[in-house]
Amino acid sequence: MRAAAIEEFGGPERIKVMDLPKPVLGPDHILIRTAAAGMNPVDWKVREGRQMSRYPHHFPLILGWDVAGVVEEVGDAVTSFQPGDRVAAYARKSCVEWGTYAEWVTVAEEAAAIAPTSVDLVHAAALPLAALTALQTVDALGIQHDQRVLVHGASGGVGSYIVQLLKERGAEVLGTGSPSGRDFLRSLGAIPIDRHGDVAEQVRAVVPEGVDAIADLAGPDVVKASIEVLKDGGRVVSILKPPPIGDEEKKKGIAGRYVFVRPYGHQLKELVKRVDAGILTIHLDRTYPLEEAAEAHKALQAGGIRAKIALVV
Repeated sequence: MRAAAIEEFGGPERIKVMDLPKPVLGPDHILIRTAAAGMNPVDWKVREGRQMSRYPHHFPLILGWDVAGVVEEVGDAVTSFQPGDRVAAYARKSCVEWGTYAEWVTVAEEAAAIAPTSVDLVHAAALPLAALTALQTVDALGIQHDQRVLVHGASGGVGSYIVQLLKERGAEVLGTGSPSGRDFLRSLGAIPIDRHGDVAEQVRAVVPEGVDAIADLAGPDVVKASIEVLKDGGRVVSILKPPPIGDEEKKKGIAGRYVFVRPYGHQLKELVKRVDAGILTIHLDRTYPLEEAAEAHKALQAGGIRAKIALVV
């Protein structure tokens, strides 16, 4: 099968389209003929070897974690899917080798969901990892109706979904981003905050009493610079690492939590329902053919992507 893979860690130039064996189908897995592979920042981190401390890696290594396509075959123990089903999945494995930048992908039955009917499979591929991360982050924030949340990195793949899910729950959202992304943030329902300026000062100008929670998609330095706008008893949830909550913050009842996304198919089904109901919009910035995976990585790593990009396989 054709697959975009690497044989050693390094820059985007390491990515080559190769002819590799078709993955083996396990008893509780489904085999997907790939239509598209969603791209995420973790992809270039894998390419550079930055995930070595988290997972075993084996070469040649097919990159990618998100997939959408059509079920070709099911394992003997599979009960939820059948050949011909249009599906999407966050295809994380116990080791990094059999990724989704490939014509064929296997994924555990419990990690997949029937794809949305209201969008094509290319858009569906941009849903799983980022939207699951967003949903699990919003659940951890525990936001009530009319509470205020500051979302760092609100215009990215995960951030754009977080804003939409928070708005669904009745929250007021302030989102950091670049000046060029102000209109996009407004279209999501967020109040734009310039990430290049004094974030705390800008937040205070909008909500002098502060925010109830912070969603961190940018890193601990950004949290430290803005935690002063968090109300006593507030919460910080990060998808990158445990938030920097010091003794002073703890005295104020401020708590922090790290969210590591799980590939839960039952949650992906709920997200698909939101897409088909028009509650959740999949924003796809651009697409690339599989043969241009290296160029796609350059764009992904350079930043400035609004929401998501995908590889069309």
